[in-house]
Amino acid sequence: MFKGSGVALITPFNEDMSVNYLEISKLVEYHCANSTDALIILGTTGEASTLTDDEKIKIVETVLDVNKKRLPIIVGAGSNNTKQAIEMSKKYESMGVDGLLLVTPYYNKGNEDGIYKHFISIAEFVKLPIMLYNVPGRTGVNLSLGLLKKLAKQKNIVAIKEASGDISYACEIARLVPELEIYSGNDDMTVPLMSIGAVGTVSVLANIEPKVVHNMVYSFLNGDVNEARRLQLKYNGLVKSLFVEVNPIPVKKAMNILGMNVGGCRLPLGELEQKSIEILKKELAEVGEEI
Repeated sequence: MFKGSGVALITPFNEDMSVNYLEISKLVEYHCANSTDALIILGTTGEASTLTDDEKIKIVETVLDVNKKRLPIIVGAGSNNTKQAIEMSKKYESMGVDGLLLVTPYYNKGNEDGIYKHFISIAEFVKLPIMLYNVPGRTGVNLSLGLLKKLAKQKNIVAIKEASGDISYACEIARLVPELEIYSGNDDMTVPLMSIGAVGTVSVLANIEPKVVHNMVYSFLNGDVNEARRLQLKYNGLVKSLFVEVNPIPVKKAMNILGMNVGGCRLPLGELEQKSIEILKKELAEVGEEI
């Protein structure tokens, strides 16, 4: 779907918590100018669960209009409602996006047969390439290796955003399901996952350090493992601070500290605690950011 750094783009809000479409346009330009390799929108970091369908469609329209085909656009269309996921996937495809990100169904979860039919049902209604999103910490479900092998037989299910945090499990995906391209879904595991064949990352860190994440991934891809490792280790303290509370609360605070006007988070995500703000500021200073 792409190689390199795909930013898990935040959704900026105005003071009244309406979507700030002007700031979205600025963010797209920022990433086009700062080495980001793909835009992944309407995911966890984009607070998709608190956006209306109309807001989602307008966000996609805005990103497409500003991007002008410069970067691949992959849109989060996952849901725990299969019918809704199909409808939104078809809508995004008709708008001209480049791919879909489909999270494992959450809350109602589904058994293995249900999850398989859920993903296949969506895949059969669209022609776009699909990236599965395995994030058991959010969904309560870890996709089994057997299920992944079955899903990989569907021609447009081509990738997985792997965010289980389990390197052994990721190794088994690489060994047993080589048809799926692997993307790191955890910023602290980008280089470790690339060592087993991942081709890129879907990154929260890239919201504030797009060039760093791009350089980390491409250093590895170009054979400079030492430089990739250096960047991974240098920025892991900042990465940890970006998850000191529930994502995307810290990264949006970091962006505001750095002068980006992205606003706060919609409820039920609240304000970052003061002790967490101090940790965030400390780690930003450690990597040389002026705050």
